[in-house]
Amino acid sequence: MEEREEMDWAKYGSAVRQLAQTIADDGYRPDMILAIVRGGMFVAGSLGYAMAVKNLYVINVEYYTGVDERLDLPVVLPPYVDWVNLDDAKVLIADDVADTGHTLKLVRDTALEQVAEVRSAVLYQKSHSVVDCDYVWKHTDLWINFPWSTEPPVVDLGTASHKALDA
Repeated sequence: MEEREEMDWAKYGSAVRQLAQTIADDGYRPDMILAIVRGGMFVAGSLGYAMAVKNLYVINVEYYTGVDERLDLPVVLPPYVDWVNLDDAKVLIADDVADTGHTLKLVRDTALEQVAEVRSAVLYQKSHSVVDCDYVWKHTDLWINFPWSTEPPVVDLGTASHKALDA
């Protein structure tokens, strides 16, 4: 098995707190945090608490289907972000990793059309990412084992509700 970046819950807690401090030290005060689902939900929630931001939104983008397996292009799934009255908003996009960066680019480009300012924060960024994130905890080119996605589901995938729901 090839070498991987290992992140457990304790390491995650320290990493996301350091990431929040870096953002705060930069003086950036977002009006909302936009989580890229699913891994970005952990990061967005933690950043929200650390930075006292209660406006958390989610955007669901499907791209990865397995380890180094992905669709040709990322696809936004419902429910969709309601961008009404956000013209003056400063948005922080949060995700666990900027791997290829294609998902992050899609979300950033979409948000830029709707709000005043967009910045991005990730725990990890890979060197081949097409997006250079504003805030990064660590750079790596290894596959990352996150504590929320390393273990297999506890349910039978044949009966799991893992399909997109129409809004």
